[in-house]
Amino acid sequence: MDANSRLTQIIGGKILTPQGWIENGSLLMHGSRILAIQTDPAAYPDALIYDAQGCFVLPGSIDTHIHGGGGHDFMEGTETAFRAIIAAHQRYGTTALYPTLAASSFEMIRQAVATTEKLMAEADSPVLGLHLEGPYLNPAMAGGQMPEFICNPDSSEYLPLLDQTGCIRRWDASPELPGALQFAKTVSCRGILAGIAHTQADYPLVQAACEAGFAHVTHFYNAMTAVHKSGAYKKEGTVEAVYLTDQLPVEIIADGIHLPPALLKLVHKLKGVEKTVLVTDAMACAAYPGSKAYDPRVIIEDDVCKLADGSALAGSIATMDRTIRTMVQQAGVPLEDAVCMASETPARLMQVFHRKGSLQAGKDADIQLMNSELQIQAVWAMGNPVYSGL
Repeated sequence: MDANSRLTQIIGGKILTPQGWIENGSLLMHGSRILAIQTDPAAYPDALIYDAQGCFVLPGSIDTHIHGGGGHDFMEGTETAFRAIIAAHQRYGTTALYPTLAASSFEMIRQAVATTEKLMAEADSPVLGLHLEGPYLNPAMAGGQMPEFICNPDSSEYLPLLDQTGCIRRWDASPELPGALQFAKTVSCRGILAGIAHTQADYPLVQAACEAGFAHVTHFYNAMTAVHKSGAYKKEGTVEAVYLTDQLPVEIIADGIHLPPALLKLVHKLKGVEKTVLVTDAMACAAYPGSKAYDPRVIIEDDVCKLADGSALAGSIATMDRTIRTMVQQAGVPLEDAVCMASETPARLMQVFHRKGSLQAGKDADIQLMNSELQIQAVWAMGNPVYSGL
């Protein structure tokens, strides 16, 4: 039986659907799509049966901010690196992703564009588009970004690139930079999500940024200002401005280190499930025990990536399953909320919810099974089994 006609049925699990949980139901996959979700656990004739053994049956995670894993970084730009990163993270429930470049030269960006386009053209590809985090970032808030690539927006650079490719789906910048508001207008008009990142923007500037086309906040709390003193007076930071801007969704690196559990709980409480996206911001050393960071300035310490001098966090070694566990086990968020923030909310944000982000008939068969401890037990990406630990 070829992949296009393959029938697989998952039984014996607790299935999360948009309508709620289905206890001891069944999920039927036909090739790369979900054919049906039923309350009847009876085995389907001619289907390959997979017994979930009481596990949670959940939509696969969508990572919209991921730099690397498996010992590779997307900045390498090669097909080998891309495939290694994808395979490393699929093992942990990431069934779709947006390869992310930190601040890079435009030569590096074009190489990544070529590889992204090649992979996106493949059938059942987990690559949904390219995410550029920079190079248009405030150098005072650069954190772990490579300073030699950071610059102000230059239309003579970004316009030709945008004319050459349609694979860029996210592009982050600091709104306070000269030309940044025009940059946001340009990319947002082309259907690209513009994210506020590495910034000192105050409330008026965040409002102006939204009017210009910025529509997302990159790794909320990290590499941005919070309430502080300006002389003798208190002044709001970017964090407070974002909380006051109801329409702005945020993403959080939910590894329990970039943000402590209390702040994860606060984001969930104030921004809510529909405006909060879980991301890994994973580096090359993620999903690859014992590996070194791609950037020689970076070390791994305390289960996180840091600049070697300890002055800033430089990314995570998290996988998406860890972000879900952290939200549930440390921040006290309901499992269905945590899963939604890792699947449905990013799917809606990136306008792919018509095919991904939830378990529904007709959608892509991107599925992960977690046990009661929220450890991954099995993963299917577009109906293909990529991991089984049961």
